[in-house]
Amino acid sequence: MSHLKRQKTPKSWPIARKGTKYVIRPSFGLESGVPLLIVLRDMLKIVKNRKEAKKAIHEKKISINNKLCKNEKECIQLFDKINIISSKKYYKMNLSDKGKFILEDIKEEDTNQKVAKVINKKILKGKKVQLNLSDGRNFLSDIKCKVNDSVSIDLKNKKIKKCLPLEKGAKIIVIGGKHLGKKGNLIELKPERKIVELKIDNKKMNILIKHIMVTE
Repeated sequence: MSHLKRQKTPKSWPIARKGTKYVIRPSFGLESGVPLLIVLRDMLKIVKNRKEAKKAIHEKKISINNKLCKNEKECIQLFDKINIISSKKYYKMNLSDKGKFILEDIKEEDTNQKVAKVINKKILKGKKVQLNLSDGRNFLSDIKCKVNDSVSIDLKNKKIKKCLPLEKGAKIIVIGGKHLGKKGNLIELKPERKIVELKIDNKKMNILIKHIMVTE
């Protein structure tokens, strides 16, 4: 099914609660991002409808993370980089402190890197280490990194540049739960309780590890 009811869309999507009965369903990750059509039409307002979005994609005017888009249902996730090739405009998907997906203007050189969370780690044949990331990517890497750390990805060369460890002092964004979008610093890691203590807006909060992501 390519559509879902507007009232069923995640609260993180920056669309009006009232309007047409149905909106487009992303090809994957309903909660993790926003469909490209909504990005182009409702957030950037550079197309008026689905037909214009399809035309822009067909004419190779849109790329995500340095890769040409294939369809308007593609899910644009947190920290993905968007390039409007025809106008040389560049954006990064982010979360506001109100828990809404937003777009930030960035420079062209900033489109070659993004951050993702390590959600799984596998040891393959030959003792090769595979890191599985929150954005769906998998990398073979010699870089020492643990589950729940984040990594900085070199999109141009398709490799991991460095590990961003989940440790005291790390900069954090909340990616789930009632504090979605809040940003702060890690004060204390409490792995036995699967939580961390964060300092957000000069307040201390306990947040589940699965609901946070290291950004720096």
